[in-house]
Amino acid sequence: MKSDRLVNGRLADKVAIVTGAASGIGRAIAITFASHGARVVLADVREDPREGGAPTADVIAEAGGDATFHTTDVSVWSEVDRLVKCAVERFGSLDVMVNNAAISTNQELIETEEEDWDRVMAINLKGVFFGCKRAIQQMLTQDAVDDVRGRIVNVSSQHGMVSSPTNFAYGTSKAGVVYMTRQIASDYAKRNIVCNAVAPGKIETGKPGPAASEASLRYSHDRTPMPRLGRPQDVANAALFLASDEATYITGENLMVDGGWMAN
Repeated sequence: MKSDRLVNGRLADKVAIVTGAASGIGRAIAITFASHGARVVLADVREDPREGGAPTADVIAEAGGDATFHTTDVSVWSEVDRLVKCAVERFGSLDVMVNNAAISTNQELIETEEEDWDRVMAINLKGVFFGCKRAIQQMLTQDAVDDVRGRIVNVSSQHGMVSSPTNFAYGTSKAGVVYMTRQIASDYAKRNIVCNAVAPGKIETGKPGPAASEASLRYSHDRTPMPRLGRPQDVANAALFLASDEATYITGENLMVDGGWMAN
């Protein structure tokens, strides 16, 4: 039996897909959604977290939540199609789609080769396009509840609006996500589809790589007014709000979670 916390949570009995759910921000979003009663379908190309620890599905199950994992390459339409079909077959509907999966190459324009550009755009932009399109196809078959058939939460970035040092393709792809969010919100509002984005600033996920270097962290601290950098839970909290029924009369927004970076 589910605990009262899960039964009465802000996403009680909602069905949510989270892409890139094995690690980092996606992992935090999935665990947070499940802790608020959602039945979560986890999508990623790998099941083990890059930062270490137990798989996301195991963490959710240990806490009494309901989650299932599907290996999914979001850049392949047939895999995204299968992901949504599996979610609906298992849980009966799709209430929330979180398009979070993303990669970066940490290269300036001159260093970015065509294959690097194509790989980033395939995951970060085409993957969001596929996720939004397939989710809306399903949501349009569902009855509206409180004027909403379904909610989409895209994960953009502050670097969709300002330059992304040494990350040209990534920043360009995230700018595309911001635009896509607004266009979808405008096009489908009359059909009861809600589409918003959450835009993280510098988030310390625990993953290794250039973004976790001493120089990168020092630069981010200097740019961020708040006295700490972001945590995956900060983004998960914002995504939870946008996925919940509390986010009324809000669509097409790009909610900053950046510690004041963009205000500085």
